[in-house]
Amino acid sequence: MLHPLPARWIIIGNSGSGKSTLAERLGRARHLLVYDLDLVHWYPDGRKRDETNAKARVAEIAATDTWVMEGVYGWLAEVALVRATLLIWLDLSWDECRNGLLARGLRRGMTLNDQKDLLAWAEDYWVRTTSSSVTGHERLYRAFMGDKARLRTRDDVAAFMPP
Repeated sequence: MLHPLPARWIIIGNSGSGKSTLAERLGRARHLLVYDLDLVHWYPDGRKRDETNAKARVAEIAATDTWVMEGVYGWLAEVALVRATLLIWLDLSWDECRNGLLARGLRRGMTLNDQKDLLAWAEDYWVRTTSSSVTGHERLYRAFMGDKARLRTRDDVAAFMPP
């Protein structure tokens, strides 16, 4: 008898694409723990965590049976992809991402200047060539051999979300 694959899902995409919302809804619907890679990469006071420590934490999470992980950081997502059973790429336009960032407002102690910096960084998603860019995400998506979905519009994302 075949058993379904365990739910170990990674959601990548630009800031403001809706990764956190989708992860939370999938986690709630399937009773899965949800991990935000922002919280692995950054300390609560805004300092960056050492990359080696951040990668080790992601590897610890990925070693567990089931989870949903989301974030823009391709270099962290890549650590978990070896155990992932599904990769979801929210490949939305800049207009959609900007609207998402503005709609969520300031969070986690963010100032207006922080928001301005985040908007500028997110807008450069299509220009950067790092693992946290469209180029990096496309590389991860193409290389991943498991189940995957590339969602390009808010309607695609909404259709993927559980009620």
